Amino acid sequence: MEYRKMGRWGLQLSSLGLGSYLTIGYKCDEKTSRDTIRYAYDQGINFFDTADAYNKGEGERVLGKHLADYPRTSLVVLSKVHAAMGPGPNDRGLSAKHVVEGCHASLRRLGMDYLDIYMCHRPDSSVPVDETIRAMEDLARQGKILYWGVSEWSAAQMIRAQAVARDLGARAIAVNEPRYNLLYRLPEQEVFPTTLEEGIGNVIFSPLAHGMLTGKYRPGEEAPAGTRAADPDQYGVIRSLYWNEDNKVKGQELVRLAGEMGITAAQLAIAWCLRHAAVSSVIMGATSVGQLQDNIRAVEVDIPAEVVARLEELYPPVG
Repeated sequence: MEYRKMGRWGLQLSSLGLGSYLTIGYKCDEKTSRDTIRYAYDQGINFFDTADAYNKGEGERVLGKHLADYPRTSLVVLSKVHAAMGPGPNDRGLSAKHVVEGCHASLRRLGMDYLDIYMCHRPDSSVPVDETIRAMEDLARQGKILYWGVSEWSAAQMIRAQAVARDLGARAIAVNEPRYNLLYRLPEQEVFPTTLEEGIGNVIFSPLAHGMLTGKYRPGEEAPAGTRAADPDQYGVIRSLYWNEDNKVKGQELVRLAGEMGITAAQLAIAWCLRHAAVSSVIMGATSVGQLQDNIRAVEVDIPAEVVARLEELYPPVG
């Protein structure tokens, strides 16, 4: 396994991380959750991503239960706060109250004393950013978190937060979690240049565009049974962002290109994400050990220049 620094910070992340969105503690049963975590750890993955919102905390609970088998010092655990976790007006968002209480609740579910990374799951325009930053700083001074970060914040929002953190003498944003894949290259415009300038790492999610970049969805056909695009509990994102005939056709060309290299389309798509200098780690979701075994081989892939050029034609940058 390859390890990369998280931006300018000292923390070393495995270049591939294991996520728990829609998988661990949700669509994966207890045995599959345990087995995928074990396989990831045995392959050198040290970075595990979760959030309180994942199945209302069940993702954290199951992940923490099985990570307890390993030395805490060998793990980098990230969780997030923002989503509604109860019916009350303060059970959501990025107020100091919810950030602090959310952190304590996540730690209880995970069975841990501290989080390596605590992240604002989304922006919250209703809360002054200095309030959120002070709450993160307080948690860090208490030893509850080591680094804090943001997910799906714009470049302008991150620049503003960094300036406020400097004015307060507080810890700066250390890491960002954006959506990024061949079909969603928007971070290349402003987010990646900003994070490189600020020394912020990026742990990207959805490298396979919810399965659209695996080639499993064929032109003129509906989603096969058992796939994410066929599951009413999971198909919202893929149907809204990626589901069209053009992307299905492109998916078959991706399969062909990967086949010429002797790899899978998923391995090629993940390896492409890893090429970007701003990317610290690529978060993978896996519903089986076999799927994880296939995807993890992406770290060994060196994409030839001619294939990179063809991918640029097939999946051009935004704008």
